[in-house]
Amino acid sequence: MNSWKIGVCAGILIGVAAFANAQQAPANGVPAHLVVTVEPHKDKQAVPVISKEDVMVYEGKERDTVIDWVPATGEHAALEFLVLLDDSSNMSVGSQLDDIRKFIEGLPPSAKVGVAYMQNGRALIVQNLTDDHAAAAKALRLPQGIRGVNASPYFSVSDLAKKWPANGARHEMLVASDGIDPYYFTPDFQDPYLDAAIDDAQKAGIIVSAIYTPGIGHFGHSYWMAYWGQLYLAKLAEKTGGEAYYIGFNGPPVAFAPYLEDVARRLGNQYLLTFLAKPQKKAGLQPVKLKTEVPNVDLVSASDVNVAPAPK
Repeated sequence: MNSWKIGVCAGILIGVAAFANAQQAPANGVPAHLVVTVEPHKDKQAVPVISKEDVMVYEGKERDTVIDWVPATGEHAALEFLVLLDDSSNMSVGSQLDDIRKFIEGLPPSAKVGVAYMQNGRALIVQNLTDDHAAAAKALRLPQGIRGVNASPYFSVSDLAKKWPANGARHEMLVASDGIDPYYFTPDFQDPYLDAAIDDAQKAGIIVSAIYTPGIGHFGHSYWMAYWGQLYLAKLAEKTGGEAYYIGFNGPPVAFAPYLEDVARRLGNQYLLTFLAKPQKKAGLQPVKLKTEVPNVDLVSASDVNVAPAPK
């Protein structure tokens, strides 16, 4: 081969190697953690086993190093689950309480469950986290059904996120609310209280799923308010790695059961991910994207992960 051809080929190989190295994160980094749900593209589709080698994590265009990927089962199944109900919901929630009770009682025996109500901008806990599922189910009651008993529902989500002690368990929350924020009536996605709730949940590593249920009074039958309330709940769920349920404008869902069954399926298809994130000067949230080449599934997680500061 001519010397100039050899030189060209060598240059190409060096360029390819440099590009490949640019896609990899530097060896040094700080461990970051996410709970990831493997979501099939079709309902009732079998979910394949995903291996560590199938998972790609990106911060911007840089690919981070995955150091651990463990199914959230067996000794790694630790789960803490809180049900947060809006105390200003109308009495139609009463017909859904049995579905919620069955869901609580059907959680794995090792799971700890708690119950709280949105009230005056706080999360009023009526049952602390417990492995006595029957006691948690019994703590459920009808909402007060008084407009104004709750402030912004997102105040309550933030309050609960801040109260939740950090530990090695998965932290998940189910919110049942109309999602309407009476402290922010502007029809856009810039609600600061919603954004604060998302940030607080992400920093605490909490996955939030949400079921829309109408509030009392005019808000309970306003298409306009129901539309934005459901969009806000959907944003809260999407940004934290959860799922939002029921897009409808003619009253409450017929039943919570199918949505709760989906939540249970998602809990059974989760993994604990640890990867090396880019070090930051101070702790804070960093946007991440997950990818896999395994067909017909998505890796669903929070859009941002809490990253510790670089060691000094």
